[in-house]
Amino acid sequence: MSEQETKATEQKPVPAAEAQPEQSQEELSYHAVEKDGKITAIWEMRGRKHIRTIDPRSEEGRHLLGQTGNPEAASTSRP
Repeated sequence: MSEQETKATEQKPVPAAEAQPEQSQEELSYHAVEKDGKITAIWEMRGRKHIRTIDPRSEEGRHLLGQTGNPEAASTSRP
């Protein structure tokens, strides 16, 4: 086996988190789900991945929809 082949086989695999740094840098977005003219849910998304569903009647949901003046509502219920 040549020296080049030895170096190639000794390389360690890159962890998935390091291999796709652009995925972790994607910003969160929120999408309102509407049915019969009413917002029934708010989806928190990171890129194309659904992270969680927020109830629009909750304090955080009302904040996201602009129906409350409490800026802490969005940060209190995050996992």
